[in-house]
Amino acid sequence: MSFVGSLLEIIGFGIGIPIGLLLGFLIFIHFERGDVKDPLTRPLLEYDSSSLLDLLPEVPLWVKNPDYERIDWLNRVILHMWPYLDKAICGLIRSTVEPIFSEYIGKFQVQSIDFESLTLGTLPPMVHGIKVYESNEKHLLFEAAVRWSGNPNVTLVLKLLSLRIKLQLIDLQVSGAPRITLRPFVPTFPCFGSLLVSLMEKPHVDFGLKVMGGDLMAIPGLYQFIQETIRKQVARLYLWPQTIEIPILDSCEGAQKKPVGILHVKVVQARNLLNKDFLGTSDPYVKLSLSGERLPSKKTSIKMNNLNPEWHEVFKLTVKDPQSQVLEVHVNDWEKVGPHDKLGMQVVALRLLVPHEMKEFTLNLVKNTNLNDPHNKKPRGQIVMELTFVPFREDTETFSGPLDRHDERNESLGKASEDTSLLRGGLLLVTVVGAEDVEGKHHNNPYALILFRGEKKKTKSIKKTRDPSWNDEFQFLLEEAPLKDRIHIEVVSKRSGIGFRPKESLGHVDVNLIDVVYNGRINDSYNLINSRNGSILLDIRWRAI
Repeated sequence: MSFVGSLLEIIGFGIGIPIGLLLGFLIFIHFERGDVKDPLTRPLLEYDSSSLLDLLPEVPLWVKNPDYERIDWLNRVILHMWPYLDKAICGLIRSTVEPIFSEYIGKFQVQSIDFESLTLGTLPPMVHGIKVYESNEKHLLFEAAVRWSGNPNVTLVLKLLSLRIKLQLIDLQVSGAPRITLRPFVPTFPCFGSLLVSLMEKPHVDFGLKVMGGDLMAIPGLYQFIQETIRKQVARLYLWPQTIEIPILDSCEGAQKKPVGILHVKVVQARNLLNKDFLGTSDPYVKLSLSGERLPSKKTSIKMNNLNPEWHEVFKLTVKDPQSQVLEVHVNDWEKVGPHDKLGMQVVALRLLVPHEMKEFTLNLVKNTNLNDPHNKKPRGQIVMELTFVPFREDTETFSGPLDRHDERNESLGKASEDTSLLRGGLLLVTVVGAEDVEGKHHNNPYALILFRGEKKKTKSIKKTRDPSWNDEFQFLLEEAPLKDRIHIEVVSKRSGIGFRPKESLGHVDVNLIDVVYNGRINDSYNLINSRNGSILLDIRWRAI
């Protein structure tokens, strides 16, 4: 009898659970409210203290925090554009998720997955406040308070075997405080290279999910579990300081890159060069430059009357993208009068180099890089060069392979090498961002003059302004760190026409570079000496090899 009793219990348990779930589902659908009335609105004076405490989380940030600004104009713009934004966003959602759905078709007995309806509804998101942060950096940073109580209708139909399962997303409510950064600023529309987004607090997400007509979120415990899971996953991915970067401009369209290393080029010799001179022989020299750079080319000395010259001269060039940049080598014949004749050229892709390892190249000179040009079949001689790419210390982790072994070898020397690394050479980057309240007695056409270790460089001149903005960058390749050096920067005004006092000093500043070496960067505004209220904004970086 005990066996029969146990068997009846199992059968009853197996039949009772499906029947109970079905009856509960039908009762829930029957008693679900079909009419939802708009909430009543009352003045704040009519609320008691306890009711006001419940309303505090709903108060806009521009009310609680005066530094948040109202942008009702933006909400009106979004409201008028929302029907078109709805179609555009839904189209983007379809094109994104359809390839994902196709991967599951045929697996787990899934026959098809498709949207029956996809719309974000008629209620657009609202921006309840925005705060812009002032900074010396070349980017725009702002925080916004965004809320969306929408009425979307997203219905997904899943065909599993012969069963058609319908899932519907309704009554979506989202609120969050994203921090948005537009950087870097570039001279190409829309004038910033990428968009970075992070959340300053855990977002609030609430929604209804109907399965076969019943709200799945009504199941006790499941609603809280899904809410907390969504908040944790979103916070893990996007909560500050985590960010998501959305590229706006491709690197070739103006996104400015910073130097990542130094290319050491040794021009050894050339062989069997062309003779371009009618009387005598060619007087060759070599020009070196990297693709994508606007800096002046490096030039060797001139070897007079020599078709097999030897130079053994070393040059250093700053590298910004070793995967795409190439070294351009041009051999020219020097002429005392008129343009110099071209003897040949060649290019070397930097991706062929292994960091910290010297590689010798023997290059056959050609007329140009067009492989189909018949003139390239004519022999023009050869040039022998030695190339070594040395990345900066803080950029070594972006390179794999031999760089890892190089770092391990350095670590074996002990912690004492950390102090000696400050004495190494590197690249000093000086960006003169702009100046404020500079005023001359006779004219205001300011430019900045940079003096460092005997080198003199200057920015472009801007006419008729007291607040010039230059954003000019200058590079100084140094054999050792500038621990005891100062850089002198002077703002000068130059008369645009002919007259007395063609130049006038508007103030100067001397910056000690020891802090730049130890900190890696200084981005600050300096008060100009011999100027009433003038100041200059400088961004100075040190990249050690």
